[in-house]
Amino acid sequence: MWQMYFVLFTLFMGLVGVFLVAYLATRLILLLLDIHKKRKSAKFPLKRRKQNVKTMIIAGSGGHTAEMLRLLPQLGDCYSPRHYVMASTDKMSSDKVISLEKERSAGNGRHAQDYIISQIPRSREVKQSYLTSIASTLYAGLYSLPLVAKSKPDLILCNGPGTCVPICICAFLLSVLGLRRIAVVFVESICRVESLSLSGRILYYFADHVIVQWPELKDKYPLTRYLGRLV
Repeated sequence: MWQMYFVLFTLFMGLVGVFLVAYLATRLILLLLDIHKKRKSAKFPLKRRKQNVKTMIIAGSGGHTAEMLRLLPQLGDCYSPRHYVMASTDKMSSDKVISLEKERSAGNGRHAQDYIISQIPRSREVKQSYLTSIASTLYAGLYSLPLVAKSKPDLILCNGPGTCVPICICAFLLSVLGLRRIAVVFVESICRVESLSLSGRILYYFADHVIVQWPELKDKYPLTRYLGRLV
């Protein structure tokens, strides 16, 4: 008798597995279609809004942080609260973010209370090989998934540092699972004229918008959005 119950249980679990795979595949296809529709839309994704947009901002080191901090004042106060994420080895970005938020608060005549800063392991160090960066990116992803799930952002804004890749992958995973629909906007660095960065080439396939600042990139990558120089 137990053999029959075992067979029935195995069949049941198999059907559950098939259903879950079909469900996730359907979610994935619908999500990719939604992303493709957004990329074809003429609407600017970072326009000023009436409702607040909980925004996660990925800060890189050096030039990436400088470009991001020049971009942020264009967003307006509706993109708040803001959650900054940076690599644990990045010692300068945190000070720059705090300085920016103090200036922003002084201009509005209020205290800087609508932002937080978090750190995750760096997914790829400068000149680190692509092979070893796979393991470090997976390690960073272990920190990123609970961080993104707990923060529950509406929008993730990034511009190229490797730190953004595990964050954006986790956001995409949560969207596929139907736990949280998180929009990902990637702004390619102004220094990328002829080709996308490694982060840009990865996010090109699943970010909601990939914004470039040179027409040559738009010609080479048709699913990007050319908005001219932003920073």
